[in-house]
Amino acid sequence: MDTDQLIRTLAADNAHQTRPVGMVLALALLAAAPVSVALFLVILGVRPDVMTAMHNPFFDLKFAVTLALGLSALTVGLHLSRPEAGPRGWIWLLLIPIGFLVAGIGSEMMMPQRLPMMTRLVGHNSRICLSAIPVISLPLLVAALIGLRHGAPTRPVLTGAIAGFLSAGFAATLYAAHCTDDSPLFVATWYTLAAAAVAAIGAVAGSRVLRF
Repeated sequence: MDTDQLIRTLAADNAHQTRPVGMVLALALLAAAPVSVALFLVILGVRPDVMTAMHNPFFDLKFAVTLALGLSALTVGLHLSRPEAGPRGWIWLLLIPIGFLVAGIGSEMMMPQRLPMMTRLVGHNSRICLSAIPVISLPLLVAALIGLRHGAPTRPVLTGAIAGFLSAGFAATLYAAHCTDDSPLFVATWYTLAAAAVAAIGAVAGSRVLRF
């Protein structure tokens, strides 16, 4: 390759603008969302008393917790997609959904209850919760890993785990519309275990998919 050709090649490389990782991630998640919604509708569907349940603040709290998890993980994941980025100063965002849960549990404890604590914690849908959230999460997890791969994460395992929390948060938002267990104790236990399982899958997948 002569000098002129080398200059032209370098100029062409500089002129080429790659899509920002945020845009790719957003497009990938938007493409995967209908698949997750379809899985939710086919497997579960919306609870029949949803209009009545909307008047229950603990039903609404479930969506605040799950959306906070998804959005917080999305923010942390985008940060970790940069090669120079580390988790310090950003992981605390994942405490936001925990804060909602703590406030919800505290509020529930101050209210007179007809059911014992263990009954509210175990609920009626724990097995469904542990299986449905990971299944609904899978299309979103694949999309999140594809999107984050367009960055340059230097911590692939951690970034993959964050992708898992991201997808689990949004999948749990769908599942919350089906779940008839509205106690914050149930959410804190079973939603958390389901999200942790998806995060573990994301960590394993991220160790391979996101490694450069």
